[in-house]
Order: sequence, then structure tokens, then C-alpha cells
Amino acid sequence: MLSARLLWVRVALLVLAIALLTRIGLSVLAAYSGAELGQDLLAILGFGLVEDLRVALLLSLPFLLGAMLFPAPLLQRPLWRGMRAAGVFLLVFGLLFAAVSEWVFWTEFSTRFNFIAIDYLLYTHEVVANIVQSYPVVPVLMAVAALAAAFTWLLLRGAVVQGAPALPRRALLMLLMLPPAIVMPSATASGTDPRVEELSRNGLASLVRAAWRNELDYHRFYATLPRDQANHLLAGLGVDRVPLGEAINPEDMMDAPEDASPFRRKPRHVVMITVESLSADYMAAFGNRDALTPNLDRLAGEGIFFTRLLATGTRTVRGLEAVSLGTPPVPGQAIVRRPGNAHLASLGEVLARQGVQPLFLYGGNGFFDNMNAYFGGNDYRVIDRSDIPDSRVTFENAWGVADEVLFGQSLDELDRATASGKRVFAHIMTTSNHRPYTYPEGRIDIASPGGRSGAVKYSDWAIGDFIAKARSKPWFKDTLFVILADHCASAAGKTRLPVDRYHIPMIFYAPNLLSPGRHEQLMSQIDLPPTLLEVMGLRGDAHFFGRSIYEPEGSAERAFVSNYQELGYLKDGVLTVLRPKRIVEAYSIDPETFGVTPTAVVPGLRDEAIAYYQTAADAFGEGQLALP
Repeated sequence: MLSARLLWVRVALLVLAIALLTRIGLSVLAAYSGAELGQDLLAILGFGLVEDLRVALLLSLPFLLGAMLFPAPLLQRPLWRGMRAAGVFLLVFGLLFAAVSEWVFWTEFSTRFNFIAIDYLLYTHEVVANIVQSYPVVPVLMAVAALAAAFTWLLLRGAVVQGAPALPRRALLMLLMLPPAIVMPSATASGTDPRVEELSRNGLASLVRAAWRNELDYHRFYATLPRDQANHLLAGLGVDRVPLGEAINPEDMMDAPEDASPFRRKPRHVVMITVESLSADYMAAFGNRDALTPNLDRLAGEGIFFTRLLATGTRTVRGLEAVSLGTPPVPGQAIVRRPGNAHLASLGEVLARQGVQPLFLYGGNGFFDNMNAYFGGNDYRVIDRSDIPDSRVTFENAWGVADEVLFGQSLDELDRATASGKRVFAHIMTTSNHRPYTYPEGRIDIASPGGRSGAVKYSDWAIGDFIAKARSKPWFKDTLFVILADHCASAAGKTRLPVDRYHIPMIFYAPNLLSPGRHEQLMSQIDLPPTLLEVMGLRGDAHFFGRSIYEPEGSAERAFVSNYQELGYLKDGVLTVLRPKRIVEAYSIDPETFGVTPTAVVPGLRDEAIAYYQTAADAFGEGQLALP
């Protein structure tokens, strides 16, 4: 029988205790935010205990091996006792810090640690600065250190460190199997609310698994179709770039589009602004009563307002992938973050080959999320924080310069680019609508930091100021301004893919080129690249899985929504969801509220969803997204 005085046993019990308290705390937080746990709570705790036991055994393994491999007199020497105390303190500090971090992570994403946490560990400058500016980090660290010191004293007080002359080889091999075992999937609780499954996970184990597997093989995890059948389905849906595996004739892929757009004349230039985390429900046009977006609401009334646009994902890289590649989201990491993503059939490459200068402008460090490498590798000229003179920077925070500074730099870049006589496509990615929600004083009536409401209102002010200054430019009358969000501010909900949390606004603003109007048909972010090519009168729209909304036969009334694992296809009021383990689910979607109700899977829609996602994953994996 194991003695509770053994140090490795005490360590394992402490790991279990911290994991249990973390799970209970997150469950309370989830219930407070609307999760329906109810009868699932016992399953959460039961499955969670199994997961926690694996982690506890792994983290106590060094102390167990030390007790078994080294003689007792050696372990009692002052040097070894000091090293043991330091090791226990660091472990306990790390466990407590991880518990606090999980609380913060859950409030932002409603999940345990995942791919996003791995990204955050890689981009320490932005993330650490953001945390320091958003939370009382020093007091929290001091409290964590004090608790860790107290627990260390309790663990070591009266602990038995017992040596052993030898360790059976078979037992040693079994112990050493624990580290690789931690990355293996485990059973989790299931319920009507996806947060039930997340709560039954262990955050540290989820972090290790995310680092181990940052992408999902489509054919291994998801429902599939024969390739010929998938190609035939997509061809019938107007997706011209299939079939895969066959040589693509560049001339066939560059047919001149028919002119079915509402523009009085073709815009010479396009300025596309992707606004960080701009959910549709922040705008008065969608019912908001807090007057957060007066400029965007005015521009929506003066341009073409797209009322049923859905983002493809929940992170910036997904939005950037969709509006540049026009492809459904592949499971796992976004293509923007993957190797082999240069010289694809991106909007930048297609435009550059037709004499248009593509620009990508970002107010932060473009190393983050691999943006510089991706856009630079696809013929965009990249301008990020390093290209903005310090003399221009009147305000910046962890994520980059204030939006007004970025827009000021963008005006200068547009002046220079258009002066050369070239047509220009400028993609501007903002950052101010992001935690820590700080911005220059005196711009709006909400003091900084003003939380999400203040950040939204400041972003709106900066866009209005940018448009006002652009009016004095000679290129303004020939320019289409496209304003949309990269994704929503939150993706948490009672289903795995809450459609209302993917609803984003988009505006086409060009007072000299088109009349005001509304586009009320369902569309996806992936439809934007071919649409822009058509309104510019350029070729190449058949390079994309998306379809121009101005095609003569009508736009494709469907949209794609996803997270890192679940892949959704919304059409005819039904959301078909593809999940790992080849699971297919379906939900009825209310056309007004985007409310979700489980329903039977429709075979035709299931096959269309599989055809899109399977072919997109294969196209990237087999190099078929490369431009001929």
C-alpha cells in the first residue's frame, strides 16, 4: 500500500487536487456564462479524473524515479535536498500558474488549452505585453509564488524519500511509457453543450496534444467520398477548379468574367479593411443600441451593405486565409500558418500577374501568425510595424500601433503606389479592437481602456477618419473600399458551431462608382476574392472555391463555419457539421436569429459538405492550390 508520506505520492495527490479545483472553477465559470451542465457534471468529473491521473503520474515520475534509482544517503545530502525543494517549488508554481492561465484562457475562448495556446507560447512579445496590459500580473505572480512556497513546505515536511537498490527493467520501461502516453487521445464526456467535453479534459494534456498534432489529416478523421464523386458534385455547384490531379490550363482558368455587377464603372483600386473582431451585433444596423459604430452605420447606408456574411473561423488567420485564398477552412491549423503556403492561387498572386500591386498592411509585428511570410510569399508587398517610422507612432500597445496610425501609414503607401501609375489592391489588417482595449485619449467618449465597447467605438472612429482623409486623395474617386471583420469577438455558445457567433458585417463603399443598396443573400468570406476580381474586371475567379456573388446564374447561397476540428456547411437553412471520428451532425438554423436546433442529416447536403472540405484539404496537401 502506498504511503502518503512518500514525496512522489504527495506530488501526485497535489496535481490531482489542483486539476480537480481547476475543473470545478471552470465549470462554475461556464455555468455562469450560460452552459447547461446539469446531469453532465458527474461525467465531467469522472472522465476528468481519468485524464488527471495520467497527468499526475507523469508529473510525479521524476520524484518516483529519483527515489528508486538513487541510494537513500545520497538523496539526504544538502545539495540533493536543495535541488529537490527547488524542483517541487517550480512544479507547484507551474501548476498554479497554469490554473490561473486556464481561467483567463477560458474567459476568452471557452475551451481548455488548444492550438491557440501553442500560438501564444510562440509569440511571447505580443502575448506577454498584452497580458501585462490587461491584468494585474505582478500581484498575481506574487500570490502564486507565495502559495507555491507554502505548498512546497507542506509537501516536503515529513516526506519520505526512500531509495532502492535496483529497479526491475520491465517496471522502468512501463514508467518511461508515460510521456508518450500523454499525447494519446482519451475518452471525454459528451453533452448537448460542447463545453461539457472541454471541461472533462485536462488543460496540460490538451496543451501537449496540441503541440504534438497541429493539423488533422482529413481522410483519417472525417467522413469522405470517392474523389470522382466529390469532383462531380463540386462541378455541379460551380466550382471550376476541380478535378484534382489533372493539369490545369492557365488560359482556361483566366476567362474574362461577364459583367453582372452593380458598378457604374470598374474600380481602378481596392482598399480592403479587415477589422479585428468586429461582430455584426456591434452595429446599430443589426440592432445594437449603444451607438458604437456611427461611422460604419453611415457608410453602410451610403454603400452596399452585406447583411448575411459569415466568417469561416474564429481567429484572424482563418479570416485572412478565406479572403486571400477563397478556400474552405482545412481542419487543424490555418494555411497561413503552415509550411508550403507560398505562391498559391491567392488573390495577391492573381492580381500581381495582371499588373495590380498587392499590399498587405499590419500595425503589429507581422511575424505573428506567420503573416509576413505568407503574404510576402504570395506577391504582396508587406508593411508592418517595422516599416512605420517611430515619429508617426503616437500610440501603441502590445498588439501594435493604434488604428489611426496604421491608416495614416496606409494613406502614404497608397499615395506612393498609385503615383507609379499601377492599379493597387491594399489589404489593411487592424488591431485596436483587441484586449487590452487601449487607444488614444480624446477620440471617443469612452476613456481608454474602455473594454470591448470602447475598442469597437474607437475602431469605428479610426475608419471614419481614414475615409474622410482619403476623400481628398486623387485616387479616391476610382477606389472601392471594402470593410469587413476577420471574425467575431467571441465564438462561445451552446453548440460547437454557434452560427450567430460567425455573423460579421461587410460594406462596399465607393460613392463615385455605385449606388447604395443591400445584399441580403447568404454568403461566405471565401466568396470575396472572386467577387473582387469580377468587379475589377480582371480574370482568375475560377482559381477559388468561392464564387462571385455577381455571377449571372446567381450567388451560391451557402456558407462555411469552422473551428479547429468541426467543419460546418450552411445551406437551405441546415448546418451540416463534419466532426472527427467521421461523425456527421445536422442542425436547423433560424434565418433571422441564427438559432440552432438539432435535426436529421440531409444526405445531399452531407455529400456537398464532404466534397468541399475534402477537396480543399486534398488541394492544399497535394500542391493543387499553387498557381499554374
